[in-house]
Amino acid sequence: MEAVSLKLENAFLRDIESIMKKHRYTTKTEFIREAIRDKIRDLEKEELLLKARKLYGASKRKTTDKQLHIAGEKAFEELEKELR
Repeated sequence: MEAVSLKLENAFLRDIESIMKKHRYTTKTEFIREAIRDKIRDLEKEELLLKARKLYGASKRKTTDKQLHIAGEKAFEELEKELR
């Protein structure tokens, strides 16, 4: 495992420590690792949603509610597969 050095402002550190106590994190390292993992997951979800919008975005032809519902289900199933 590689060590990474990080400098943070005192006010920001106090905010982190306050949140850590509320949510029962024992170390800053544990808190920061989880925050980074959460951010990575959020970015991956954004990429998948963007991809879904491109694949199943607005149609240039008239689309019925039923067709739209089917396309939405298909997009959801594909996103669910990628998120697993």
